[in-house]
Amino acid sequence: MRIISGKYKGKRLIAPKKLPVRPTTDMAKEGLFNILNNTYSFNHVSVLDLFSGTGNISYEFASRGASDITAVDSHYACLGYIKSVSKDLDFSIETVKSDVYSYLEKVNRKVDIIFADPPYDFSPEQFSRIAELVFEKELLNNGGVLIIEHSKYTSIEETPNFSYSRKYGGSVFSFFER
Repeated sequence: MRIISGKYKGKRLIAPKKLPVRPTTDMAKEGLFNILNNTYSFNHVSVLDLFSGTGNISYEFASRGASDITAVDSHYACLGYIKSVSKDLDFSIETVKSDVYSYLEKVNRKVDIIFADPPYDFSPEQFSRIAELVFEKELLNNGGVLIIEHSKYTSIEETPNFSYSRKYGGSVFSFFER
């Protein structure tokens, strides 16, 4: 995995093999950030990275200037890796060890961008529940967006607040807005 742009553009990161992850591909990540770059100034956004895994998406935001980033994952080793990389690169990424659904039910803060990359084998209902919780709890600032990454074989377009999707290889980013 590598950081596509920003302060650490081109920096390669090697995650431990034992982590139970499937990092977003560089091609898909570059496409996603091209979309976001047209709407947001990364220096001024708050980000919630759900199912953060290796922290791939959090690092990209941090490298581009975001300083209010929270990475949520239930796997202790994933969070340990994120903390280690954050320390090495002087990124200010807060880590939270929690089941994402439990976290969403309890959290009481608004952010600009929520990115969720759950396991691809989730059911459409499990993907949709993420969006339902985000909008029920009103976790997005005005103009904010929820992005859920999923397999091209999963459709969540019927979920309330769905706006549009973009496909990159086998991955799809579905965007949800108020």
